[in-house]
Amino acid sequence: MAKMNSISQIILSIHLLIRLASGQSFLECNNTANFTSDSTYSYNLNRLLYLIVRNTGNATGLFFSTSIGQGSDQVYGHSFCQADFAGQRCNEVMNDLIGAITSRCPNQKEAIAVGIYGIRYANRPINGIVELEPTRDPADLQDLDLDTTTQFYKIWNGLMEEVAEKASRKTVIKFATGEANYSSSDSDDRKIYVLMQCLPDLSATNCSYCLRQVVSYYRSKFDGKAGGYVQKPSCWFRWEFNPFYQITTGVAPPPPQLSPPPSPVRIVKDSRNGGITFKVVVITVVAIFFLLVVTLIYILYRRKKTSNYQPSQDFYEDTKFLQFDIETLRIATNNFSIHNKLGEGGFGTVYKGRLSNGENIAVKRWSKTSTQGEVEFENEVVLLAKLQHRNLVRFFGYCFQESERLLVYEFVPNQSLDSYIFDSQRRVELDWNKRYKIIEGITRGILYLHQDSQLQIIHRDLKPSNILLDEKMNPKISDFGTAKLFAVDQSQISTRRIVGTYGYMPPEYAIYGQISTKSDVFSFGVLVLEILSGQKVSDFGNAQANDNNLLSYAWRNWKEGTPLNVIDKILMRSGSRHEMVRCIHIGLLCVQKDLGRRPSMASINLMLSSHSVTLPVPSKPAYLMTATDLKEELIMKEQSVNEVSVSDLSAR
Repeated sequence: MAKMNSISQIILSIHLLIRLASGQSFLECNNTANFTSDSTYSYNLNRLLYLIVRNTGNATGLFFSTSIGQGSDQVYGHSFCQADFAGQRCNEVMNDLIGAITSRCPNQKEAIAVGIYGIRYANRPINGIVELEPTRDPADLQDLDLDTTTQFYKIWNGLMEEVAEKASRKTVIKFATGEANYSSSDSDDRKIYVLMQCLPDLSATNCSYCLRQVVSYYRSKFDGKAGGYVQKPSCWFRWEFNPFYQITTGVAPPPPQLSPPPSPVRIVKDSRNGGITFKVVVITVVAIFFLLVVTLIYILYRRKKTSNYQPSQDFYEDTKFLQFDIETLRIATNNFSIHNKLGEGGFGTVYKGRLSNGENIAVKRWSKTSTQGEVEFENEVVLLAKLQHRNLVRFFGYCFQESERLLVYEFVPNQSLDSYIFDSQRRVELDWNKRYKIIEGITRGILYLHQDSQLQIIHRDLKPSNILLDEKMNPKISDFGTAKLFAVDQSQISTRRIVGTYGYMPPEYAIYGQISTKSDVFSFGVLVLEILSGQKVSDFGNAQANDNNLLSYAWRNWKEGTPLNVIDKILMRSGSRHEMVRCIHIGLLCVQKDLGRRPSMASINLMLSSHSVTLPVPSKPAYLMTATDLKEELIMKEQSVNEVSVSDLSAR
């Protein structure tokens, strides 16, 4: 097997060199700025190239972008694979491509290699920006051999418009193909084949603009030629008279088998107690039978709804290279053995697995009785395919076969945060330094979602059970089924569907359905107070002081000048009390009722990293009430929404 892998690597390397030499790929250095091998820029570039190898191709996605460093030493970069090439193990050519680009451009701060796979880096922002130069095109093309080109170009132009529009509308992978018959004879099936792709971090408008530019460039330079391609840094296209790309189509799963109806209920009269007992039995049995019928109808409805559900074709096309085969996951999890079970949540059961290459994975298996459905499933796949951050759980892919819905993640060995801070035995494993490190990591992860990723995402269900801990106790935010995608220019939206967990929701969202980044800030504040105190926001109670939850207890002690009362007694043995009190202060700032007074995650990150930053005085926390009180208020509020889906306060 090792020998076969070596041969495969050699073939891929030769393939890469041939494409570079033939002009189908190109590599250029920008000589306007250079760096030395022992400089900070060189160090940052090496880190970026390492991340590219780790995060591009295979199960981790067809596109990766990031920036490393600050100021003049900051390096921006991205890598990609053409969507129809990923099946040829895109990840394996990245090492070779990095070797080629660093060998050809040893000390240039900006370089680009573009083909069916590519790497680009620069000392200026390039991610999410349309770049049209440099351009690569074929050196020589044959002339069109047609009786008339007027009708041909009418069809050709229409196909180019159609495929460009299709590619630009994609959300995860901006890739599309198309074909059209250009012959006037029905018996003649001569066709035009075209492929177009943009870098995924471009907006739909920018992608459409870029693709129209490459088509316009082709027409201006190669009018009357047969086939060809144009490659620009942000997008590319190719067309031929013969098929040249490979497309796989998602296979729809079969509908689930329905269970047979229950046997009829027999009613027996008790002669010893006369008619009264008979009436009681009849009423009881009828009531039970009615409940059984209602339950059966509900189950059948849910199963029918599930069996009728099929992901959209765009969903399959955008995520086809993230698909796992059901048999692969059955083998990896020993057929979802109970011995491989890691836990259960709102989506279903999570199993540990091991792939054939030795990599450990976690497989989340959807339960047919789950309160989460197809919306959450698609949402999590589409969002996580675009996200890469050390404090987010890594997403490998999904499976939608044989009525199974499975999500595949990296395996995080130390379970979730709630299994430590709320456990009287295990909480001793988290001293103050570890808890502070966890708070900082969660902060960076949310900041990435809100501000630094190519999307703007509101998580909507931040809580200890959704924070996983790796082997070094680094936090990783998980469970994006309820996350909400924001447009770049949006600051707040309203929804009729409330999802999340009572106790972690701010009042403007729980009661009125208003979502903003400050929704996650509120949840983060509750999370910080729980980490500090080792107490659940819902279970906390202090009757003597009339504290009905953790927020009121923290607020009262803050006002009385006794914030150390809030801190877990285990933490008082060591660690900086100044840092602990400062974190209580930050937590109270996050849970203020007025969302305008809550700090942003960027401000929180600064507060945690620099103790010289002066913190504002917090105001009273939002609704000092229990989860039960909040539920009652929701029912009483006429403004409350009709469709509510909320998790219980217990860990999912």
